[in-house]
Amino acid sequence: MNSLVRIAVAGAGIIGQAHIKRILEEPGAELAAIIDPSPKAQEQASSLGVPCFADLADGLWETRPDGVVIATPNQLHVPNGLAAVKAGVPMLLEKPVSGDVESAMQLVTAAEAAGVAILVGHHRRHSPLIPRARAIVESGRLGQITAATGLCLFQKPNEGYFDGPYVWRSEPGGGVVLINLIHVVDDLRNICGDVISVQAVESNAARGFPVEDTAAAILRFASGALGTLIISDAAASPWSWELTSGENKAYPHTDQFCYLVAGTKGSLTVPRLDVWSHEGDGWWTPIQSARSVEPEQDPLTLQMRHFCAVIRGEAKPVLDGRGGTRTLETTLAVKKAAKTGEVVRLS
Repeated sequence: MNSLVRIAVAGAGIIGQAHIKRILEEPGAELAAIIDPSPKAQEQASSLGVPCFADLADGLWETRPDGVVIATPNQLHVPNGLAAVKAGVPMLLEKPVSGDVESAMQLVTAAEAAGVAILVGHHRRHSPLIPRARAIVESGRLGQITAATGLCLFQKPNEGYFDGPYVWRSEPGGGVVLINLIHVVDDLRNICGDVISVQAVESNAARGFPVEDTAAAILRFASGALGTLIISDAAASPWSWELTSGENKAYPHTDQFCYLVAGTKGSLTVPRLDVWSHEGDGWWTPIQSARSVEPEQDPLTLQMRHFCAVIRGEAKPVLDGRGGTRTLETTLAVKKAAKTGEVVRLS
């Protein structure tokens, strides 16, 4: 395969535009086509000098790209993914893999049988901050991990986010758990390992929508560590990934953290990457912190660069279809636990 990979983008919405931008900026990539039925997408494709197709299968057949980004609405992820499998084209599939585990695994098993790579688009997997946090945990510097906390508290605007074409965000299938908490779940799975059981509650008291605006969960990790998650999209707060990491310049930056990982020898704040530890044995001895520093890099750019390496066969997906489905399963367990009031155990 030529070192320059040709990548098509299916879905020219907000996240699709982000991927198009990175493909155009990436020296090792070339935009092969835009696949989207909207007139706006056709205009963009014409301005960029690439073909535009309304149908993914047609676009893959006509242009024969080396890879495809699937950034279509969630309910189309599995059928579009299966079309890519049939065409033998590796995919960068935006999260979530699907709306349910069964259809997600249908896609995963089909891709594995055909030898078609799936890179799931949890872009924080490519942030230098999250892998560094995981490396600190795996180094043993914190000792045995006993607890973790994820805070995801932010205030979405009342106008322009839930109305017009985005009214689906306030209806069943939307809600802060499936839209936002899935990122936090994947981050904590990446740092602390798999989750084996979930308890949860939800509330819609702040906005009064048919879906939750606030949720809390208790996680049990396979390691024996316990975790808590709290999320609300109706909270004026500095404690969310967007505001603490500084990676997305559309958001104001705060010198705060949103995740805590505690162990028998020390504790870690993320994304600040402060490691706290006692000088001696226990709480009577002085405690101090040391900060790790990671050079700022754009996770979406790093994700696209990694996808190019996956296409060339130089790397395996950082998060493949099975891993992405595990994150989906854990997130759906929060919804199920909140609905039933029971402990949900994962397979």
